[in-house]
Amino acid sequence: MEWIKLSIPHLAGNENKYASEAIESTWIVPLGPFVDRFEQQLGQYLASSDVVALSSGTAAIHLGLDMLGVRTGDEVICQSLTFAASANPIVYLGAKPVFVDSEPQTWNMDPQALDKAIRHRREVTGRLPKAIVVVDLYGMPAKLDEIASIAAVYGIPVLEDAAEALGSSFKSRYCGLWGKYGTLSFNGNKMITTSGGGALICPDQESANRVKFLSTQARENKPYYYHEVIGYNYRLSNVSAAIGCAQAEALSSRVARRRAIHQRYVDAWKSNPYITVHDNPSGDFDSNFWLSTILISPDAALSPDQLRSELLRQCIETRPVWRPMHMQPVYADAPYYGGNVSENIFNSGLCLPSSSTLTDSDVDRVIEAINQLLK
Repeated sequence: MEWIKLSIPHLAGNENKYASEAIESTWIVPLGPFVDRFEQQLGQYLASSDVVALSSGTAAIHLGLDMLGVRTGDEVICQSLTFAASANPIVYLGAKPVFVDSEPQTWNMDPQALDKAIRHRREVTGRLPKAIVVVDLYGMPAKLDEIASIAAVYGIPVLEDAAEALGSSFKSRYCGLWGKYGTLSFNGNKMITTSGGGALICPDQESANRVKFLSTQARENKPYYYHEVIGYNYRLSNVSAAIGCAQAEALSSRVARRRAIHQRYVDAWKSNPYITVHDNPSGDFDSNFWLSTILISPDAALSPDQLRSELLRQCIETRPVWRPMHMQPVYADAPYYGGNVSENIFNSGLCLPSSSTLTDSDVDRVIEAINQLLK
């Protein structure tokens, strides 16, 4: 029986051609013509020319927070229901994360809990949090307008973690463009891949130039190595960017396919009492559905984890929803604001196979297997 994987790279274009060109040119290290080209492609797609290609989405968050002035002793508000990479860079900079619960419509940061967190942290510490990290989980846009409005009231900058949301939009504006900085990921399981990589969307060319400087070890313009500030080795390699250029050429079709897969799940279970497919809350939201996700009713025959185990026996890979950061041992002492929405999503949720390589028959096999197990 062939495996149906959760989310795998879709390599079906000029990847080999461009990577070979990069190798033959001897431009295999960070920087090079394919890096410039990849940044231009991303900028054209997003209608934002100030995009810097980096070695990972985590590096992008780290540099974004650095650019926002996050330093030792600061507090940064972060969505709790997310992957650890959204929160860890806060600690890299010596700052402290403050976690906020999700709301049930998008599964993303709850604006009301955010406002409460800001006000209470000001009362406790005597100052405002330095930044807000909001995530577009599984490609679903957060309530970005409400979050941006709250942040503006207090004068706190927003970093939008759109690592999973390339191609998603909210109110016809692409995810990644709603904060002062936005981050993308090109890990092997994302919408498009550079094998490993990411990007930081910057507010202007001056900021982008500063990010490029910091991401290449902050070397000053002298004939010898001279450094006035701490820098990082965070630039994307030319070979990886070559793969990214080929992937970017197919981005629109990859987004369209993941949305079609999601719709197949929606149509299959729109009347199922045990399964709720996480869908766009309204016409303002247009998720790329990087991963299609479902909630399993407590009345179902199997729990989400039991269902995951049984599907593995049928060579179908699924995954639990991210375990919230406030439930992680490493962040046990971090402040948390909200209720139990993110915890309930974690306990009831399951991520389904969503690769753009899947055929309709593959998706139907997943649907039929789950129907049989939950009947």
